[in-house]
Amino acid sequence: MADEHLLLGPVSVDRYVQQGLDLPGGGALNMAYHWAGAAVPFRFLTRIGDDRPELFLGFLERHGIAHVPASIVAPGASASIDIVLNDDRQPWMDHFVEGVWTGLRLTDAEETIVRDGRRLHVVLVQPVVEEIARLAADGVLDGLVVSGDFLSFRRYTIDRFAATMAHLDIGFIGWPGDPDDPLLEGVRDVAFSLRKLVVVTMGAKSIRVFDGRSDPAEVRTFAVDAVEVLGTTVGCGDAFVAGFLASFWRDGDLDVAIDRGREMGARATAWLRPLPDAAYAPGEPVQR
Repeated sequence: MADEHLLLGPVSVDRYVQQGLDLPGGGALNMAYHWAGAAVPFRFLTRIGDDRPELFLGFLERHGIAHVPASIVAPGASASIDIVLNDDRQPWMDHFVEGVWTGLRLTDAEETIVRDGRRLHVVLVQPVVEEIARLAADGVLDGLVVSGDFLSFRRYTIDRFAATMAHLDIGFIGWPGDPDDPLLEGVRDVAFSLRKLVVVTMGAKSIRVFDGRSDPAEVRTFAVDAVEVLGTTVGCGDAFVAGFLASFWRDGDLDVAIDRGREMGARATAWLRPLPDAAYAPGEPVQR
């Protein structure tokens, strides 16, 4: 039986610089956790290195996250990223190392899984951007509803955004700057010209939706109720996207999906890390 929902993106070793901790992480892994908890049926397409596979495989098994055992472990080091928590508990994530994601190419078996799927969500680090372009050119994505997370948008120009958005139906952007930044006008114009749906989250400020599917195309703004951040905001965007898609795929109701995304994103502010402590097995954090 074909997988209805598919998730493609890197897992990474999250290196908490101040604490000297290594945790299994990455936006795709966080989303997989949320979908597994919500009983969303999906298959996770990812790669981990053979340097420390136990950091990830135990996590996937405990949470019942279906993956492709034959291709998940690759020779080399797992991807990694440094996380620094500022005084305001806002995360700064940098120094992403691709590791086994360098030159990513799906196996023939994975391509078959994608061809047979109905919906695919991708976390758009550069190797995934390149692979999605190849899959689209080869017709592998034909007939799929494809969504993508552009992360913080820090390394995107409007031209690069448009080139990738051409292969997607829904785009998500965690906007790092001013809501009045003229760059957002370019994002809007791309969404409208390609007739796509783009959801831009702006933390506690608002959520802006550029809906190019409608006629006429429209911009909608949704308020966000600010909550006290008892933990950090690391992982809030992943929780939002996971909640939004689980709801939107179910009935296509944009307002209900926004509500579900806001609810899950707000919940994540109570956690010290991207996921609640219970998600990590005892002893799983590795002290460096």
